[in-house]
Amino acid sequence: MASVLRMPGVSADATEAALVEWAVEPGAAVRRGDVLVSIETDKAVVELEAEEDAVLFRTLAAAGEMVPIGGPIAVFVQPGEEAQGEEAILGGLGLGPQASGPLVGADEERSQDALVPGAQQAEIEHTADVVVAGNGAARTRVFASPLARRLAVAAGLELEDLEGTGPGGRIRRRDIEAAVSARGTAPAAAAPEPQAPVAPQHSAGPAQPPAAVPAGAGYTDIPHSRFRRAVAGALAASKQQVPHFYLKASCRVDRLMELRRQVNAEGGLRITINDLVVKAAARAMVEVPDMNVVWTADAVRRFDSVDIAVAVDSERGLMTPVVRGAQSRSLSDLSATIKDLAARAGAGTLKQQELEGGSLAISNLGMFGIEEFAAIINPPQAGILAVGAVTSRPVQQDDGSVGFGMFLTVVLSADHRPVDGALAARWLSAFRELVENPMRLLV
Repeated sequence: MASVLRMPGVSADATEAALVEWAVEPGAAVRRGDVLVSIETDKAVVELEAEEDAVLFRTLAAAGEMVPIGGPIAVFVQPGEEAQGEEAILGGLGLGPQASGPLVGADEERSQDALVPGAQQAEIEHTADVVVAGNGAARTRVFASPLARRLAVAAGLELEDLEGTGPGGRIRRRDIEAAVSARGTAPAAAAPEPQAPVAPQHSAGPAQPPAAVPAGAGYTDIPHSRFRRAVAGALAASKQQVPHFYLKASCRVDRLMELRRQVNAEGGLRITINDLVVKAAARAMVEVPDMNVVWTADAVRRFDSVDIAVAVDSERGLMTPVVRGAQSRSLSDLSATIKDLAARAGAGTLKQQELEGGSLAISNLGMFGIEEFAAIINPPQAGILAVGAVTSRPVQQDDGSVGFGMFLTVVLSADHRPVDGALAARWLSAFRELVENPMRLLV
């Protein structure tokens, strides 16, 4: 029986979503669990899977289109039902023949005008023409998206030399990026289009407008992606609407570093400083449960489970996947979970629900040599702990002599609506006590 696939409600507050890329083509048979289409939300690219075995009869939305939540994006049929014809199938589903999208066996050409600005450079699948070499010999027919071809030209790559991972061996953006990464070079940025000089504007007030930029000046405008706009909007709103306050602590971590060395010396999974920090933060939440809260319109919500977001630097930008139940995880389990979330953040395969929730986030820039910084709270979380690099400092020993110790500086940014200063101080004190006596993290 024919059925309509509709745009799912991929996030709680979304009214529409961008269709990034179809993984299957009209006429293809799919099995339950097969990936059908990639959908971009403000936070992630979500892969939608088939719920049953079927045949994709027709797509109703092209790559790059913004589709309202609940809007139809494809029609599926059971094997053999294609013979009923378009009018009968679409009519039976309440869809008129004017519904857009390619039919089974239709030409695969799609207009590049369908791309919507800010749709994360969504690819429109397209069959490249046969390319004729300079000696007149026809080269291999290449299947690639327009975006992939543009990136290949910018990077100086020959499409014939690449192996596509898309349907039917199509070359996609990810294939170009992989080839560029393997070669160790990045695609050249597109040159800006020449623009006419802008006439100077005269302001009646004291503020002067920016000076006109001459045509051909050395800059490139990179259009905002939906993800970048979402991050910018959320963080700007956070600084404007969330009353931040900051507490700094300097933790002596000689014992923590020694514990990490001993654990890693046994082989197997390697523990990072960040793993230990997350473990200590979760344990401190258990000891100071009033810190495990968020602000809502009607109440301060306190959680039973400790869910901690971990900031990850991905190609799309900053992402904060959430470690669920961090308080009950062993150190090895916690480390493996963080590594898995970070890897999938880099690959763009995190699920929407893995990016939502949590009462606290951890942001670590210590690997870049940053010793101290303050971070912006990501609502609705009530705090974020900024972690710097471990440094060596002179300290006075018990006998009065001067030695050296290892120190870690952390800065807690807290939301003053659900969290008072004394409460945040108690939590940070508990965190420091755990970091300085790390054997407590193992019991």
